[in-house]
Amino acid sequence: MTDMYLSAPGAWLARIKKLALPLLATGLLASCAGLIGPRQLDVPVERLQQSLERRFPLNNRVMTLLDVQLTHPQLTMLPESGRVALALDLNVAPPFIKQSWSGNLALSGRLVIDNARNAVFINDARVDTINISGVDEERQRQFRLVASVVADKLIKDVPIYSFRPEDLRIADVQFVPTGIMTTSRGLLLNFEPAK
Repeated sequence: MTDMYLSAPGAWLARIKKLALPLLATGLLASCAGLIGPRQLDVPVERLQQSLERRFPLNNRVMTLLDVQLTHPQLTMLPESGRVALALDLNVAPPFIKQSWSGNLALSGRLVIDNARNAVFINDARVDTINISGVDEERQRQFRLVASVVADKLIKDVPIYSFRPEDLRIADVQFVPTGIMTTSRGLLLNFEPAK
């Protein structure tokens, strides 16, 4: 009977240790997560440029009237205005005739974070210049009007930067992007621990 009396408290202590250790570890991790605060990530323009180049050429039919191909993207940071500029080669061809026109397109826009897609996109794109070789001024004006209408639609689904898993998780703490700023070197992204 004495042995049974001694083993019962020992078993009770073993059960306490078995339950307390995971609870203690969870509490420590939670307190560490609370200590990890906001952080920043600097993404150089070279890495953004490489990301863009992998997504081109971009082909699109515009209003069933023109087949548009955009190639050779060149990204430029505009930190003074908080925008980015994108220069592209352009090929335009109506699908019903065998003629095409080539030129270049320069547009700019502001950057936005899309948390659902874990990426940064150009939003509110506007055409800064468009030059089509071999067409008269009247046709240039028509191309400018069409480009102004469709520029945002053509480029809005092309991510400038896609977040990598290691951008969003450090030491078992999940982060969410909360802000973005253009710099002369690239992008500065702000993150906070997920709540």
